[in-house]
Amino acid sequence: MMKKYVNVAEYMEDLPQMQQEVIQIMRELVADAAPEAQETFSYNMPAIKQNGKVLVYFAATQKHLGFYPTADPIVHFADQLKEFHTSKGTIQIPYDKPLPVKLIREIVAFRVKQVTEK
Repeated sequence: MMKKYVNVAEYMEDLPQMQQEVIQIMRELVADAAPEAQETFSYNMPAIKQNGKVLVYFAATQKHLGFYPTADPIVHFADQLKEFHTSKGTIQIPYDKPLPVKLIREIVAFRVKQVTEK
């Protein structure tokens, strides 16, 4: 049975060092890309929320960082996501590749625009 965490800090404590570092970089990256958003914890993973809506989720898995920006960005950025395994609302970023910083920023900005225009 999977442990239920209450916040990002508690979640990170149980991760191996490398995954902790990747999650911390991701936290800083999404916070910088969405400065008005608040960090939250939902579905047992870190997330950022703005205007009452979650912009993105992210989580450490054994082989990759799971980035969950919802379905629309996956379609919108399909050309830039070709080197990553994706599904309806998920981008898998392997640990042996650098985080696509510019693309992550663009996806978060896209989500900010989506939740502020509705």
